[in-house]
Amino acid sequence: MSSNVIAAPAMLGMLGGGQLGRFFVIAAHEMGYQVTVLDPSKDSPAGKIADVHLCADYDDAKALAQMADNCVAITTEFENVPASTLEKLAESTIVRPSAACVSIAQHRVLEKNFIKEAGLPVAPFVVVNSATDLPEDDSDLYPAILKVARFGYDGKGQARVKNKAEAIAAFGGFKQEACVLEKMMPLDLEVSVVLVRDAQGEIMSFPTVENQHLNGILDISIAPARCSDVVKARAQALAKKLAEALDYVGVLAVEFFLVGNDLLVNEIAPRPHNSGHYTIDACVTNQFEQQVRALVGLPIGSTALHSRAVMVNILGDSWVNNKEPAWQRAFAHANLKLHLYGKPDARQGRKMGHFTVIDKEQEAALNTALIARGELNIGL
Repeated sequence: MSSNVIAAPAMLGMLGGGQLGRFFVIAAHEMGYQVTVLDPSKDSPAGKIADVHLCADYDDAKALAQMADNCVAITTEFENVPASTLEKLAESTIVRPSAACVSIAQHRVLEKNFIKEAGLPVAPFVVVNSATDLPEDDSDLYPAILKVARFGYDGKGQARVKNKAEAIAAFGGFKQEACVLEKMMPLDLEVSVVLVRDAQGEIMSFPTVENQHLNGILDISIAPARCSDVVKARAQALAKKLAEALDYVGVLAVEFFLVGNDLLVNEIAPRPHNSGHYTIDACVTNQFEQQVRALVGLPIGSTALHSRAVMVNILGDSWVNNKEPAWQRAFAHANLKLHLYGKPDARQGRKMGHFTVIDKEQEAALNTALIARGELNIGL
């Protein structure tokens, strides 16, 4: 084993206690590691199963000092951890991905400009710092989507606008925070690539996945994507180019729009991704084990797909009249794997879990997934 490898049972750190952090803890435990989770919620899904849960804010000096003292390496489950927190921790321990990578991903203006300057294709856009930056009605950008630069996710912080007046109104609704105004493209498909890059620069990608959204939130992921091999390979090549440009270490997700034969980069996530959840049940090495491997310096695991898969998100909307969904109906499908995140309150739009159907045939997996989706009142 390389001297640069952090061996179990070392203590690893996770910034964030949601479902992505929870799956990291599970993977780390299975590999013999301990995990400290920093999350301000006492009911955080990851904190409940971690070896240590520091219930504090992400800029809490005492908690950060404790993490720095006790954790050999630290990662994050979401991009909105303050970059200053990552920079502080990196002074005394290994932090992957770097603060620089996370800071780009957490600000849409920096993200769009970085992707464009790296030579990757993006939809036409303009940066909006004030209402005077908004183009006139005759601009080719309209109809467009106004996206707030920070803290926008799952369709939040976005507004569709047809002209300057609507854009001005939406900009005001976002309290005139920095935004990106992006041309609405005639999408044929949305796809994503989840990859892992280690500290030596080796990259391995999971299969390109097809994604379908509902109300701005990922609804269904189909693996592999139902598009040409050329498109799938092109998406992986673009994602690899972006990871190299970032000098990224860890698991990275890159989302794309397919417009005709053209792929456009939509956004990146410096962490495991919702569209990669199918890897838990359908791949040799899932995205969370890859996250652990990249963090501790172990070789990257195989990303091979051993089954066709369809993943369906389960939101709090499925708890009709606060009644638990009929999980027994899901378990009646022998090739369905259910994953619930341990969140206490089933709120509208909140990700409570997911299920994945695996099969030798993709259409069979999709048909079963859609049947189970209806039985559990998902998306209704």
